[in-house]
Amino acid sequence: MRANFENLMVLAGRVLLGIYFFAPGGLAKVFGFSSTAEYMAEHGMVLIPFFLVLTIIIQLGGGAAMIVGYQTKIVAFALAGLTLVISLVMHDFWTLPAGELQTGHETQNFVKNMGIMAGLLVMSGLGGGNWSVDAWQLRRRNQ
Repeated sequence: MRANFENLMVLAGRVLLGIYFFAPGGLAKVFGFSSTAEYMAEHGMVLIPFFLVLTIIIQLGGGAAMIVGYQTKIVAFALAGLTLVISLVMHDFWTLPAGELQTGHETQNFVKNMGIMAGLLVMSGLGGGNWSVDAWQLRRRNQ
């Protein structure tokens, strides 16, 4: 019973992290490409088309890989790195005036992203769990 609960929690956490990067992350950027590019420009980002396309690829591919648990440790580490970079560049609340609504919004996004990054680092350390493509491939190799 305990093992099933642990497996279910790892699966749920992994899938939720994957959905976060796939749907509101990558897909939202695909369908809102120009508005995302404008947002990036407002934050002083350079080479916007390149970095936006790269981010979309990493978020869609990484999100899908997390959902199924494929190469979970590597993918989670890469997504954690992307999350850190996005947080430092796009949610730089420390450069904004104290007490402003936008400052609070960017602070909240930064701290939220650190929580997401924490979950990704846990996945990077522990892997995708028993109910993942990674575990299935390992069992298949050991047969």
